Amino acid sequence: MRADTLSHAAHAPLPRTLLMVLGLIAPLLIYLGTVQSMVGIWDSSETFTHQYMILPISLWLIWRDRRRLQQMTAQPFPPALIVLLLCGFGWLLGTLADVQVVRQYSFVAIVIASAVALLGARISRAIAFPLFFLLLAVPFGEIFIEPLIGITADFTVNALQLTGIPVLREGNTFAIPSGRWSVVEACSGVRYLIASVTLGCLYAHITYRSWKRKAAFLLVSMVVPVIANGLRAYMIVMIGHLSGMRLAVGVDHLIYGWLFFGLVTFIMFWIGGRWIDKPLNDPHAAIVQSNDRQAPGGTGKYFLFLLLTLACTGIWPVYAWYMDRIDAVSTPISLNPAGQAGPWHNSPAFSNWQPAFSPASAEITRFYSNGAQSAQQVGLSLRYYRDQHQGATLVSSVNRILPEKNSPWTRLTNTVHTVELPGRQLAVREESIQGAGGSLLIWRWYWIDRRFVENDYLAKLYQTRSRLTMHGDDGAAVFVFAPYSDKPEQARQTLQAYLTDNLGAIEAMLNANGKH
Repeated sequence: MRADTLSHAAHAPLPRTLLMVLGLIAPLLIYLGTVQSMVGIWDSSETFTHQYMILPISLWLIWRDRRRLQQMTAQPFPPALIVLLLCGFGWLLGTLADVQVVRQYSFVAIVIASAVALLGARISRAIAFPLFFLLLAVPFGEIFIEPLIGITADFTVNALQLTGIPVLREGNTFAIPSGRWSVVEACSGVRYLIASVTLGCLYAHITYRSWKRKAAFLLVSMVVPVIANGLRAYMIVMIGHLSGMRLAVGVDHLIYGWLFFGLVTFIMFWIGGRWIDKPLNDPHAAIVQSNDRQAPGGTGKYFLFLLLTLACTGIWPVYAWYMDRIDAVSTPISLNPAGQAGPWHNSPAFSNWQPAFSPASAEITRFYSNGAQSAQQVGLSLRYYRDQHQGATLVSSVNRILPEKNSPWTRLTNTVHTVELPGRQLAVREESIQGAGGSLLIWRWYWIDRRFVENDYLAKLYQTRSRLTMHGDDGAAVFVFAPYSDKPEQARQTLQAYLTDNLGAIEAMLNANGKH
């Protein structure tokens, strides 16, 4: 935001305007790491490349209303400091839990709250949309990829069947007489959806004054891309089918998809333009009504308020740094599962499977067999995390039992299972995979804050609480797995028997490594 623009908008002397500009850009410098994480995603993902334009568009919208803003006076707004502190605390929680999207949304909210505090309630109301439009700069939406893939696959298969083409479907992959197709991430339509919502918000703000029309068009901008993406996928499959798999395969089907999306967007905005609100009878009415300026306070008082605003903004990164220092654990990690209880003893490896988790501070994989029943085989894999940071975190969307690409295994099932053990119950994530060497049944769960938990969200909450209570960020992922040939029930019995004998020892070993 340019200093001369703020000077006109605020009707303040130059020193005070410079203080205002300093206060508005300060969050960008204080939370530079969070800004860099957002820019890094914009740069690396085509889904979010358009977000480079969010800030310029917001500034343009403010400049567009400069005549109205010139009639207003910037005044400190102390109540916004409470919101600023809450947003900063949200950023701290996101940092402690290592949830990047929470950090990023909290940072943008800090920018908005700082602007409200420094510009005042009247100017902030006048530029409310440009301020809140900044929230669309947060790279969020990949959580919808899997549901959108399923919707697109359902739509395409149903449309093909209605066309009279026989379809054999396996998950999100389906075969028709002319060839085989898969609905993957690039076909999910998440890029269409995110871009359409962004454009829809901007178009509705510029075009309509009625909140009902704005809400209706925003809803249209959400629904139309999903339906259009299903039609796009169906049309591409049909082009490939009718051309004998010569057209709409490979890269060109993505090109066709973007052209189709551009056409749909044009039609959507053309239809929306037919319901534009009529212009105000007096376009200068708002300017005349707002021409009741208040005398700005002294520069000295504004400087003190700026210092208070900067303190409310900057206290959280300092506190996060302090907690990192006192949470540090110097004792080495020791993962030694020797001395397995019951009839279990070490045995040769029966599988080369490894979980596709981010690098851990320490990890082990061991294999055991039951001496009394030699047919029972179990694998144990532990991933222990300490001093977690980006790229090396325990609970993350990139952590999977199988790599996202080029895996020799195929995942068959993924459910939550409750294991009944003597004196306790254990909730685990049960997943089965199949490869050239056979099938594996895998149970996995987390150890965080001296407790076992299966749910990712609960794991993040326990991790955050552990750090807030100065118990460090230590955590571990526990995997036990067993082979099976036909039905997984025998593998379940094997895993349950192993945990009955050894879960207590595994838990004690993990507890011995945590911060006391």
